[in-house]
Amino acid sequence: MNATPEFYTIKQRYTLGVNRYEIRRTGEDFEGGEQIAFAQQKRMKLKEEIVFYKDDTKAERVFSFKARNVMDVKSVVDVFDENHQPIGTFSKDFAKSLLNSTWYLEIPGLPQLTANEDSTGKAIARRFINLIPYNFSIHAPDGSDAMTIKRKGGVRDLYRVAVYDTRYDERVVLSLMVALDSLQDR
Repeated sequence: MNATPEFYTIKQRYTLGVNRYEIRRTGEDFEGGEQIAFAQQKRMKLKEEIVFYKDDTKAERVFSFKARNVMDVKSVVDVFDENHQPIGTFSKDFAKSLLNSTWYLEIPGLPQLTANEDSTGKAIARRFINLIPYNFSIHAPDGSDAMTIKRKGGVRDLYRVAVYDTRYDERVVLSLMVALDSLQDR
């Protein structure tokens, strides 16, 4: 594990028919920082796909993700680089997610990571009250925190992401983080 963690913010902006995400690499205080990606998700798509661009001009594609199947409860989502070459996957464990949302992140050559909501009580309550913010810890096989994501609720969602194990490709990590927002309630 790298001794210097990486920090990001993901701001979601609601607009008519689409969700927009602005991703910044920040310092530990989660303020300011360099914008590294912009994504836009059309709502109500049967087969989820999100393309990430360098900025909102959409001139330079930097990575993307796409579900393999249409609304499959065991669907795997592939993450691709700017040339549409696969670089990793993530998937939701439907059975475990009935009580506490559980996701898996896989990158070839590295241990599989498991993402869980921090509180099972909040996870269950959130099924009935969607305004309850969720926080995730992403664990390595030995149980150590590889990453965390904290949702700060408000008019616009703001996510604070800390990546402690920086061996994992940030494009796959950030794809999972956006998916936790865009796919979590499906």
